[in-house]
Amino acid sequence: MGDIEAEALPAIPLRPALARRLRHLAGAALDLVYPPACAGCGVLLGSKAGLCPHCWATLALIERPYCEVLGTPFSHDLGPGILSADAIANPPPFDRLRSVALYDDLARILVHSLKYRDRTDLAPMMAHWMLRAGDSAVQAADLIVPVPLHRFRLLWRKFNQAAELAHALADLSGKPVLIDAVRRTKRTRRQIGLGPRAREENVRGAFAITPEGREKLFGRRVVLVDDVYTTGATVAAVTRTLKRAGVADVTVLTFARALPGPI
Repeated sequence: MGDIEAEALPAIPLRPALARRLRHLAGAALDLVYPPACAGCGVLLGSKAGLCPHCWATLALIERPYCEVLGTPFSHDLGPGILSADAIANPPPFDRLRSVALYDDLARILVHSLKYRDRTDLAPMMAHWMLRAGDSAVQAADLIVPVPLHRFRLLWRKFNQAAELAHALADLSGKPVLIDAVRRTKRTRRQIGLGPRAREENVRGAFAITPEGREKLFGRRVVLVDDVYTTGATVAAVTRTLKRAGVADVTVLTFARALPGPI
């Protein structure tokens, strides 16, 4: 068969079940070459659990009781529906924030491995915990939207860690993900090392809704995904952009939360 005829053949899409099976076989073959290891300490594992029992025990999970809006953990139960002082004094533009764990040593290792060491294989494991930490927010949402990277930073980093987590959440929950709903139009400085006021100023006016987003976001309930919540300046800026586009409800869902400790 000639080249012209070969190019004319229509592409046959794989059925979802077959695609999952092929991914499973590919993963099994990769495990033979690179045996599963703990993402925290590197000890070999007998399965794809991701963390050894010792590292799992050190992960500072954020559990109830916590502020219903900011997800800030309380040291003791103050009753249902209690808000933190910060949520009352400075209400965020988003409707609620949920995170898996405090941004301590192990959570930092996982986030940095995903973000800076190209460990995109960690995204499904991290997303599994995020789905649980979301407290049914993902199930109640219409769409999953990742915090976008500027196109120049995306070219340099090769992938958006928030988009990797969003895709993994979509695979787990069956909810659609909109990667191009929001665009970062301003090439901002890195937020690391900036104070709260500087962070807020750095991302002011940095995001815009795309035509695709304007069409699909209006009236929807959205889960906004990022890897870490620190001061909240970035997700607050994205949330304001989403709300101006008519989004009805925004849940911010991150893997880690920068916080000195329970209050």
